[in-house]
Amino acid sequence: MTIIIFFNYSGRMDADLKALEQKVSRLIALCDELRNENAQLRVDLDVVASDSAVLKSNMEKASERIESLIDSLP
Repeated sequence: MTIIIFFNYSGRMDADLKALEQKVSRLIALCDELRNENAQLRVDLDVVASDSAVLKSNMEKASERIESLIDSLP
């Protein structure tokens, strides 16, 4: 049987694992932030798309009125 002795192995390993744990925690927090931001951007996009449709409809109505007024001019 072979006996392997690791000097300061577990201490170094613990430090590496702790650093990895911190990086993973930051990554998870960033993913959560981005997920929340993405959800808000989708809501904002829906609002802007709706506003755009209303404005387009208003412009079409105004254009029709102007054409009607122009046609009624002598």
